[in-house]
Amino acid sequence: MKTILLTFLLFLADQLSKLFVRGFSLPLLNLKHSGLYLGESKPVINNFLHITLVENPGIAFGIIPGAFLKDLILIITILLCFGFFGFLLFSKNADSRVRISVGLILAGAAGNLFDRIFYGYFYNYAPLFQGNVVDFLDVKFFKFFMFNNLPGNYVFNFADLSITIGIITLVYLILNSKKQREETLLVQKLVEERQDPT
Repeated sequence: MKTILLTFLLFLADQLSKLFVRGFSLPLLNLKHSGLYLGESKPVINNFLHITLVENPGIAFGIIPGAFLKDLILIITILLCFGFFGFLLFSKNADSRVRISVGLILAGAAGNLFDRIFYGYFYNYAPLFQGNVVDFLDVKFFKFFMFNNLPGNYVFNFADLSITIGIITLVYLILNSKKQREETLLVQKLVEERQDPT
């Protein structure tokens, strides 16, 4: 239950940060926050970390896969979110580090999925399921080219960070677990050889 709560809090933090940067209006509560305009950048630490509002209509690293693949990726993401949530709900005896890794991945995937499903509708620029992901963390020293598509800085969000940390941790845990199993088998084999009188 703690991992599910952590996942929900990370999802909530991601959404609140995006609303703060993108802006929002709640007329019923008389609340309005203008946020940044698209492309606007404000330095937090000059020439290192800026808050820059961009919207990503594609997938990771700004890759735009085309309408069919975008819909397919959306469906796969929905199914993965249900699968990860089911894992957290029903695998209470699993290694807590694995559960936290899956929780991180789920929080990030759900955060970006929420953008794609609802933000186009909320901000009145696209129908449900056709929105863009809000990105805003602009680390200036972190530059790379990928598929000749993204020159310069990669702007990301807390959901992307959560997914990345979760995947790296999960891969490490899987590889480490495999190594430990191999070492255990080797020790068992050596013990059996020593006990064998022949």
